[in-house]
Amino acid sequence: MKIDLIAVEEAAKELYIRALKMLPPDIKEGFTQLAEHETASGAKRILATMVTNISVAEQQNNLLCQDTGVPIYKVVIGSGVEVDGHALKQAIRTGCERATREHPFRSSVVHPLTRKNDHTSCGIEVPVINIDFVDEPQLLKITMIPKGSGSENNSFLKMAIPAEGIDAIKMFTIDCVLAAGGKTCPPTIVGVGIGGTSDLCVALAKRASTRALGTRCADPAGAELEQQLSEAVNQLGVGPQGLGGDSTAFAVHIELAATHITMNPVAVNMQCHSARRATATFTPAGTTYGF
Repeated sequence: MKIDLIAVEEAAKELYIRALKMLPPDIKEGFTQLAEHETASGAKRILATMVTNISVAEQQNNLLCQDTGVPIYKVVIGSGVEVDGHALKQAIRTGCERATREHPFRSSVVHPLTRKNDHTSCGIEVPVINIDFVDEPQLLKITMIPKGSGSENNSFLKMAIPAEGIDAIKMFTIDCVLAAGGKTCPPTIVGVGIGGTSDLCVALAKRASTRALGTRCADPAGAELEQQLSEAVNQLGVGPQGLGGDSTAFAVHIELAATHITMNPVAVNMQCHSARRATATFTPAGTTYGF
């Protein structure tokens, strides 16, 4: 299957627009689940207000949040797919620029030193484009995630000592959630990366925080720790928007990698309650959009 780069550019543009305006169904269901178990009346009202805001934004074809974030594109390429990798990245970047230029989106991306904003949502190394390969024939999948600063500013890394064991991972995660408080616009998805090197660990945390609700860590020990931490985090009393309650997080997600015998990195990356993403899947039958 040969990939049409013009179609990729158009999809990159459309995905940014969709992600900013439509919330994935699993996140909406997450609100329902939290509301059913919330015991604080104030927190219940805040959750209801959030749900109303989402509904109004979608009905009016408006943004879910004014923060258009740092654009991230995850690309998965299956077997038998013919595509020029460099040209693919350029097509995605062009589509990302077009989304901001052709629609009334605030560009949130600036030069890190001069703070100059080109008003394209692009810049040095942005959009972030991650490419991976899978053993699935005739498939190219692009997922777009606009990561706002409220959640991204609450990113943490600790090079834990192996002798401290799992307790160090649990304590670090809890401390990070408490430190973030309401700054991440909870309820959140708390992504935890464990193992690997420092850079891989942080990337794993980002992957975990942007996973769909209802998914589980592929490793049984990681899945068990997810459950334990999800329960613990919602006993902290941070609550929606940091104003108290049981609904601090939709879930804690964990991603793992093997690591060195003398270290155990752990990273935390959070996603806000507006956990936006959109997906385009290219197959020989055509292009389909989803979440």
